[in-house]
Parts: sequence; C-alpha cells; structure tokens
Amino acid sequence: MFFPVVLMSVSKPPPPHSHFPPSNPSSHLSLPPSSSSSPSPSTPPSAAGPPSPAVPPPPSPVKISMQEHFAINVCPGPILPIPQISDFFPRFHDFPITPPPPREKQVLKDKDKDGDGNGEKDRKREREQEENGEFADSDDDDTYLGTLEFNLLFDQENNCLHCTIHKAKGLKAMDSNGLADPYVKLHLLPGASKANKLRTKTLKNTLNPVWNETLIYHGITAADMTTKTLRLCVCDMDRLGRNEFIGEVRVALKKLKEGESKKYNMGLERIAQTREGNSQAVDPGASVVEEERGRILVSLLYVTEKSSLTVGIIRCAHLAAMDSNGYSDPFVKIVLQPDMGKKSKYKTSVKKKTLNPEFNEEFTYEVPHDQLPKKTLEISVWDYDLGMSNDFIGGVELGINAKGERLKHWFECLKYKGKKVEYWHTLTQQGAPSSD
Repeated sequence: MFFPVVLMSVSKPPPPHSHFPPSNPSSHLSLPPSSSSSPSPSTPPSAAGPPSPAVPPPPSPVKISMQEHFAINVCPGPILPIPQISDFFPRFHDFPITPPPPREKQVLKDKDKDGDGNGEKDRKREREQEENGEFADSDDDDTYLGTLEFNLLFDQENNCLHCTIHKAKGLKAMDSNGLADPYVKLHLLPGASKANKLRTKTLKNTLNPVWNETLIYHGITAADMTTKTLRLCVCDMDRLGRNEFIGEVRVALKKLKEGESKKYNMGLERIAQTREGNSQAVDPGASVVEEERGRILVSLLYVTEKSSLTVGIIRCAHLAAMDSNGYSDPFVKIVLQPDMGKKSKYKTSVKKKTLNPEFNEEFTYEVPHDQLPKKTLEISVWDYDLGMSNDFIGGVELGINAKGERLKHWFECLKYKGKKVEYWHTLTQQGAPSSD
C-alpha cells in the first residue's frame, strides 16, 4: 500500500545578514521584494549616485517532503546515547568480569604444593611471624578491622605482667557518624572473668585512638606464663545500648621472656584462631587452675629485738565473685595456731565491690622465735554480707607442715631474721572452716 506524498512550497528564509522579517507580512511563504526595483521616490535623483551592479535573481523555492520537514523540527542535533545504570555504579555489569589474580601469599602456597623443597621452611617462617604479630602492616583481608599496637613486660621478681596499650589504627567505624568510641579490655585465658579483667579509658569519636596506658596484672607467676594466654579485645562504647565488639588479638604468654619488653603490632580478628588457645582446652593443668579461688600477697618479718612476727596482708588478685553483681566485698582473716586467744585473731578492713583489693595492712604477734616452728598461720579471704553470714572465698596455710611455696615462705622467715619476705600464694577451698 502506498501513501501519497504531499508536497508543500516553502520559501527560502531571509539572508543571514537580515535580522528583521520581510516587509510584506501578509504571507511568510512569499518571496522578498526584488532589490532591482526602482528607488524610492523620496530619494532625490542627484543622490542616487552611480548605478549599482546587477543582483542575481533569488533562487526558486526549495520543495521538501513532509518526512524531511518533521525530521528537521524534531531532531535538530545528533542522537545521544541513553545513560545506563552501570555508568553510575561500575560494579554492576551485564557481562562476566575477569577474576583478580591471586595474592602472592597464595601463589607461594601453590608452589609449595607442587613439590618445592622450601615449602616447609616458608610455612614455619610464616607461622613464627604470625605469632609475633609481624603481619600487621600487610594488605590481607583479615586486617580490615584495624591494628593494635602494645607492649608486654613480665616482672618475675614482683610477679607482675605489665601491659602497655599504645594505639590502634584503621578501626572499623561502628557509629552512624562514621567513627567509633573505642576502648581495650584484657582477659587472661583460660578462666576469663571479671576477676582478671582490665580495661583502658574510652576515647571518643576516633578510628585511630592513642591510649599510651599501662595496665598491670598482679600475682602472675612463672607457672602462669607457661599456661596463660592474654586476650586483648577492642570494643566500641555505646551509652544507649550494648557495647559493640570490633576485634581481638591473643598472645601466648609462654613466648614472653622474663624481663624483656616485647612490642606487638597485630591485626584485629573477629574470632582469634590460635593453636595455643585450642591446646589449653585439653591441658591437664587446666583443672587445677579452675579450682583456684584467687591469689594473695603476704609478707612475713620476724623482729628479734621485739620477739615478734609481723604479718603483712598486701593485696589479693583474681578473687572469685561471690555476689550477684559479679563482684565481692572481700576482707582477710588471719589466725596463728595453736590458738592464743584473742591476740591470735586479726581481721582487715572490707573493700567494697572489687575482685582485686589492696589492703597494705600489718599485724604483729608476740611469739618467741623457738616457738615459730610449732605454729601454723591460717589466712582466709571472705566476702562480707550485711545481715547474713559471710561467704568463704579461699584460704592458705603457712607452717612447717605446708608444702611447696608455702613451706618455702615459712622457712625463709625463720632463717632470715629481720628481713621481710614476700610471696604470692594461691587460695583454695581446701580447709574451709565451717563458719567465719
């Protein structure tokens, strides 16, 4: 089927130099008047001047089709491509993307599988670097939570573990403002509880906090250093809700040498996968640790001039929680047996809501030196309850019939007169009295 083509006559528009419409407004399709017409009668003949050159006649009107007419009006310029969503979000593509090349660390592992003789050495070196925290500055995906820089120092003479928290870098944003309110809390594993929990101050609105804060664990013996693992957790404080966990690192204390300050810079992890932590779960010594009720630091001094024994209750550490709030109100009782009446019983002050109380109190017994081998010093720690019977936390006995560190402490007191001897002792439930 064919449609007739309608032809229309369109006059050519005015020349480019003309900025005004034709003098005859009756029809825009009419041709402009010829420039060869006679001059206006208002022009005097004398001013007409020499005759102008002949002007060519205007071209005939151009005839165009209706389709061309509409095309000119509708499409004045080139057709532009329509923007696609992939132009604004480059990760959305309707074609497969070539996967990125594997990391260099994975390539090395593949080479080891092919039979490289140095594979075992490389794996051993990577394992040592990971344990020492030397992968902190790598570009591995595990470090996206941030890194933590800290120092550890074990003071065996004073049975202290010094933990200096320096700073963290590149922490994950936890708040709506794109920042966080981070702090660090420390636990000793196994047996993490409020008794061995330490924490730094909270720094507001930062992803690169600098603490430079030293936290001290008291009552840490050389035996603890071989079985314990230190866990450092970085958390975000939220006043309106529950504090949020960012990441953690774990350090096996058995790799820390006495008197050596070791620096760590480790990447935070959601779940720390350490072989040391898994092996401790089946450690036969773990059951003994779980039976401990805390530690107590005691000093003994025998003064020959006064024929007296001075017992100092310095502090306790990692006591068992006895109250519903997760803490205790501890105090210490000491008794020198055989009982010498009221002069043989002493009691310290009560420290409220703490599992690491510091007493620094001394008590004196007037007893001849030759009678000390026949005596036994009973030390017990209690939780004070108002209007109720006090709860027994743990105790220890020092005397000639004791064993291990307890016997050694008592023996040195008898041997070195005039010298104050301090020892940490483990509190146990053995020998708990029937009443306080």
